[in-house]
Amino acid sequence: APVIVEQMARTILRLKEQGIGILLSEQNLPFANVVADRAYVLEKGQIVHHAPMAELAGDDEVRRKYLGV
Repeated sequence: APVIVEQMARTILRLKEQGIGILLSEQNLPFANVVADRAYVLEKGQIVHHAPMAELAGDDEVRRKYLGV
């Protein structure tokens, strides 16, 4: 990963350790998987899936349909 992405991840994780909540809009699944606790998938402005990040990232149908992986 580029250095800036790694720096962003470290910064977000430090903020989380301090109890600071962060709303992150991210399309980079590997990055989101590192920093996010929960994930929401939006389609046409509506939440169509939500779950703990690990669960959502492991859902093959969601990955195929919405994440292109």
